Amino acid sequence: MTTFIAHYRSPNASAQRALGLFEFESDARIGTKANQRDARMRMLELYGAAAVGWNIDKIERKSAKKPVADGQLELDFRDPIPERKRKRSKGYW
Repeated sequence: MTTFIAHYRSPNASAQRALGLFEFESDARIGTKANQRDARMRMLELYGAAAVGWNIDKIERKSAKKPVADGQLELDFRDPIPERKRKRSKGYW
């Protein structure tokens, strides 16, 4: 089995924003549906129901050079993105 690193993030509109990475093992080749399914299942095992809405952005092979944060979440303390308001049209009527 090959070890991979998956990068995940919560949606931008989420009240509890999360960003991080985790390791998982898979027999499938990188970029296949089976590999993405293995990453998704491992993410749900690690984080449970909170991770249902999260997206996996990138999957890469683990190399000996890159340190992994062991599933440590990176907190995002920025304010939520404000909703864009529609501009009123200046009609000729």
